[in-house]
Amino acid sequence: MQVAVALIVAVVAGWSFGRVAGVSAAYGALAVIVPAMVLARGLRRQALLRDSGAAFLSFVVWEVVKVVLTVALLLAAPKLVPSLSWLALVAGFVVTMKVYWVAAWLQSKHQHPTVNL
Repeated sequence: MQVAVALIVAVVAGWSFGRVAGVSAAYGALAVIVPAMVLARGLRRQALLRDSGAAFLSFVVWEVVKVVLTVALLLAAPKLVPSLSWLALVAGFVVTMKVYWVAAWLQSKHQHPTVNL
C-alpha cells in the first residue's frame, strides 16, 4: 500500500509542480519504504526467538536501525537529488508514512465490522 501511495504522490507532484518535485517526493517516500522493509526483514527472523526478552531486544535493535537509516537517507537527500525540493520531499515522506494509519484503520474495520441495529 505504501508503494502505491508513493507512486501516486510522486506522479501528482511531478505532474503538478515539475520533475524536480516528483523526484523529491519519490525520494521522500523511499526514505520511509526502504527502512520499513529493512525492519520487516529483521523482524521476520524474530519469530524464531523463543525468549520474549530476546524478541523485545531484537525489535528495539531493528527499530533503531530503521530510524538511523531514515535519518541517513534524509541527510543524504541534498547530495543524491539534484535541485531538491524539500517541500515535495517532506510531502512524499509524510503521506507515505501516514499510510500505516490508514492500513491499520482499514484492517480494524475489516476485523471488527460495525453492527447496525
